Amino acid sequence: MDVAIVGGGIGGLTLALCLHEAGIACRVYEAVPELKALGVGINIRPHAMQVLGRFGIPQEMLKVGNEPHESVFYSSSGQLIYKHPLSRTAGYDVPHISIHRGDLHAILVAKVRERLGPQALCLGHRLTGFTQDDTGVDLHFADSASGAVLPPVHASVLVGSDGINSAVRKQLYPEEGLPRFGGINMWRGVTRRAPFLDGKSICRVGALQTGKIVIYPIRNFSDGTQLINWVVEIVMDVNTQNDWATPGHLADFIERFAHWHFDWLDIPQMFEQAEMILEYPMVDRDPLPRWSFGRVTLLGDAAHPMYPRGGNGAAQSILDANVLPGFLREHADPVAALQAYDAARVPFTTRVVNAARNEPPDTIINRVEEITGGKPFARIEDVIDPQELAAIAQRYAKLTGYDIETVNRIQAEQVRGASRPA
Repeated sequence: MDVAIVGGGIGGLTLALCLHEAGIACRVYEAVPELKALGVGINIRPHAMQVLGRFGIPQEMLKVGNEPHESVFYSSSGQLIYKHPLSRTAGYDVPHISIHRGDLHAILVAKVRERLGPQALCLGHRLTGFTQDDTGVDLHFADSASGAVLPPVHASVLVGSDGINSAVRKQLYPEEGLPRFGGINMWRGVTRRAPFLDGKSICRVGALQTGKIVIYPIRNFSDGTQLINWVVEIVMDVNTQNDWATPGHLADFIERFAHWHFDWLDIPQMFEQAEMILEYPMVDRDPLPRWSFGRVTLLGDAAHPMYPRGGNGAAQSILDANVLPGFLREHADPVAALQAYDAARVPFTTRVVNAARNEPPDTIINRVEEITGGKPFARIEDVIDPQELAAIAQRYAKLTGYDIETVNRIQAEQVRGASRPA
C-alpha cells in the first residue's frame, strides 16, 4: 500500500511521519514551488504535542518557541477576569508550545526529509484532478510555475490535506461553494518588544462586543526581547476572500483600541511597532457528513476548517494524522480503512467546529462583558462566580480532547508501550 498526500502543511507532513512510522509508503505533493514561512503565531496544545513527541519535534520547537504557563483573560478595561495554568505548570506530562507557524513548518519539513528522504516531498505539484477505481487512485498535476502537465501519479490511497480551499474537497463536493463567513474580521501581526507580564502568558482581552485581542509570545531572543503574536477580532461585514498573505492596515482597526493603555501592556503602541500585519476574514465551513469516498479522503483544514479560537485547528489536523495510519494497517481493504477513519473522526471534529463557533474559551470574557456592559468592576466575584468561568474553560478542554486527565492517560499508555520489549 502507498499513500499520496496532497498538501504539505502541518497536517500533511505529520501524516507522512505517522505513515512512515507505521511502515506505510507515502509521498507528499505540495503546490507551492518554494517553501516560505507563512502566517504568524500558532499554539500546539498537549493533546497534539504528544503525537509530535514520538518524532522528537517538541524538543526542536522549544529551541525557538515559547512554553506558556498561564492563560489570562482581561476585560476591555484591562481588568483581570480569570486565569488558569497551562502546559506542564498545570500538571500536563507534555508541553503546550506557542511558536511561529513558519518555524514549526520548517521543523516538520526537516523531519520528513530526514526520516523519509528528500524525495518524499514533491514541490510545485498543483492537483488538477483525480480518478479512482478498484486498483487505486490516479492523481493529475500541473507544474505550479509553468502550468505544464506533469506525469500522473498512481497510489493506493489519496489524502487531501490541502487546506480550506482544498482541490480534493472541491472535486468530492463540487456544489459546496465558498467558505462560510461568520461576520468577524481579523488582523494578525507580530511585534518584537520587551516581554509583557512574565513573558509566558497567553492573554485574551476584550470581547466581540467591544473588539477582542489575543496576545502571546512565540519566539525568544538573546537580548531578552520576544516576538509577540497578536490577533484582533472585530464584528464587521467584509467581502474579501480568505488569504493568509493579504496585507493589513493599522488604520482599519487601531481606533477601536486607541484607549487601551494598560499598566501591563500598551496595546496601541504594540500595534504601531508591528513588523507585519495581515488581514483575514474569519471563516470556516459547515461540517461534512463524510470525508471519504472510495480510496479518497480528507484531513485537517480540508476536512474540518474551523475558527482559529482555542488553539485547535492545527491540533485536530495532527490528531487526524495520528489515527489514519492505524486504520490503514488494521484493514486490508483501503476503502474499509477510510470508512473507519470517518467513523472515528467526523463526529468528534464536528463537535470541535461547533464549539469554536459557539462556545470557545473567549466565552469567559463575553459573559462578563455582557453582565457589566463593558464597565469596570471592583471584584470579579461581585460580577460572576469564578467557578462558572472555570467550568467554561474545562468544558472546552474536555470537548476538544486536551483536558489533563485524557492527555496524561494517553501519555502514560504511550510510555508503557514504548518501554515494553519488542
